Amino acid sequence: MQHSPSMDRRQLLRAGGALGLGAATAPLLGAPAQAAPSRPRTTVTDLGPAIEQFALMSGILVGDTVCIGSRNLTPTRLIAFHLPTRKVVARTDLGTGHSVQALAADPSGRYLYAGVLTKADEGRPNLFRWDLTTPDRPAVAVGRTEDRDIRELAVAPDGTVYAVGGIPGKAPALWMYDPGTGAVTKLGIPDPNATLARAVAATDTTVFFGAGSVLSGGGEASRASLYAYDRAEGTFTDITPPELQRDPSLRELAVLGDRLVVSTSGSTEAAKLAVMDLADLSSYTVTPTRGKVAKTLTTDGERIYFAGDAGLHAYTMATRTITPVAFDGPELGEIWGLDHTGGTLAVVSGYGFVAEVDIAAGTSTVTDLGSAGASVDPQTVMGIAADRRYVYVGGNNVIARHDLRTGKVVNLRAPGEAKDAEVLNGVLYTGQYSGQGMWTYDPAEDEQPRQLASFPSEQNRPLDVCYDPVNRLLLVGAQSDTEGGGSLWTYSPRKGRKAVFVDPVDENQLVRAVATRDGIAYLGGDNPTAQGPRGTLVAFDPVAGREVWRTDLPLSTGVAALAVQGRHLFGLTRRGGFFVVDLPARQVVHTADLRGICPGFAAMVTGRGAVYGVSDTTLFRIHPKTFAVTTVVPEINGAWYSGPHVTVDARGRLYTMRGHHLVRVEDRP
Repeated sequence: MQHSPSMDRRQLLRAGGALGLGAATAPLLGAPAQAAPSRPRTTVTDLGPAIEQFALMSGILVGDTVCIGSRNLTPTRLIAFHLPTRKVVARTDLGTGHSVQALAADPSGRYLYAGVLTKADEGRPNLFRWDLTTPDRPAVAVGRTEDRDIRELAVAPDGTVYAVGGIPGKAPALWMYDPGTGAVTKLGIPDPNATLARAVAATDTTVFFGAGSVLSGGGEASRASLYAYDRAEGTFTDITPPELQRDPSLRELAVLGDRLVVSTSGSTEAAKLAVMDLADLSSYTVTPTRGKVAKTLTTDGERIYFAGDAGLHAYTMATRTITPVAFDGPELGEIWGLDHTGGTLAVVSGYGFVAEVDIAAGTSTVTDLGSAGASVDPQTVMGIAADRRYVYVGGNNVIARHDLRTGKVVNLRAPGEAKDAEVLNGVLYTGQYSGQGMWTYDPAEDEQPRQLASFPSEQNRPLDVCYDPVNRLLLVGAQSDTEGGGSLWTYSPRKGRKAVFVDPVDENQLVRAVATRDGIAYLGGDNPTAQGPRGTLVAFDPVAGREVWRTDLPLSTGVAALAVQGRHLFGLTRRGGFFVVDLPARQVVHTADLRGICPGFAAMVTGRGAVYGVSDTTLFRIHPKTFAVTTVVPEINGAWYSGPHVTVDARGRLYTMRGHHLVRVEDRP
């Protein structure tokens, strides 16, 4: 991208100082730069699989068997867990996508339908069917929706299948699969301003479609919306109760007897539960829950059970009250499946187990799926942090602790996802998605991680964690999926004080990257919407809570990573742009195009006087003075879930991923 004179002039005048771009005549994305080959001074040590656990994202009871869909495992798969014997009795591999979030069975219980999530539009089937009468035969692909991801499925009484989901940049549609003809048909887009649909339910006459803006919210994105699709007429009618419209999205729909049960995703308010009369949809009740999550709906006829922020809850229809379900079992974490059968709740936990909760007795039985026969394989990972003794790797509902002395790996339980982390004086600090705030773990004192500090729940996606040694503060950059924009969090481990600064860049730009020098935090902005600036750099005083200066970098995409070495701030964009800012001069002094080795998201760290970057494909080194780029490990190809990470220990050794394995890289620049 060329710098326009008007943009340069505007930047020179920003913040009342000389904030111009010293490299304003050079393109930030010119001819792709090629990294110089690495000399034989790098040692790579394989530390084994980063995280091994049966990770899951869905569960449904069919007869006496719980069918479960995997998450971030290769290959994507379904397993069948037989409740009477508490054994995994069948498995089938799907082979596309990275996770299975949507499961639904046909009325006969013979066919299980599964919808997959993908990282990109693979152009391959995303709807599968498994014949449970012959579970040894593999599931078959039956169709593909043009929405990249399938988030929810419903099967009407006549066997017709309905699917909803989404794809970035497009409003979600309602899709139909006809098992008689094998055709997949797009039935329409009822809400053109929605960004994602996660709820669908069907009767003989009507399909209910729930959507909103749980991802890419803010701006003109819609809030919670509920539509009724007339199967005979082929028309949509908006039936959203006004009481639900303040929430960002519909979370779940279920036809339970003669009622339609609706739940929302909470953000600035608590999630809500609505019970609607199918015979008269204008007749309904709405009850706020006690948290921001209400999903996986099931009933015993008198009560509606659902998964909330803190485990299981029951809504008594006669009194319209919500109470926790008490039992003697462990904390359940993220719940991805909940069904009622004979006075028992079958719970599918993201921690990789199935819990059977006896409602009347208040007791439970827990079965680990790995011990029951599920194949435990390496999953894709997220944040990494290290000190001299341990390396921690974040995944879905798990943080793996690697002991560098013994090689032993222990799985720690932490709900959600540890997006990024730091280790200070032997204590781990993480940013936990979604809406979990900061968590901590001291291996000398804690059996399991625990929540350290909460932050506004709508600031739900922490992305980058770093430590400010001058102010003795942990700094966390975050994104608000539902409201747009983002925030900077600060936490003092010494004093136990926290603060949050919402939208320090602007109302559209999240804070994707944070770096620090001399007590000033440098925030890298990123804008997932089509409107407004992107790639704004803000210098921010985290103690006073005020902006010091800013500049709009001439970027077509936002900042992906930042690191400080000496007087320079080094940055990478989400599409391989590389820039260097002279911080005392507040001036860009170097730009280059690194798309050849950094095609997408990236992370940066400093060690042994150099700057290191990692992309999905390559680990590379940046010279702190000449800014020359050298490949350290080519084709590292880490198995990442939400963007690559790299960390450094006190000895200057790097840790990142090569494939599904954690590796230590000893580089001698």
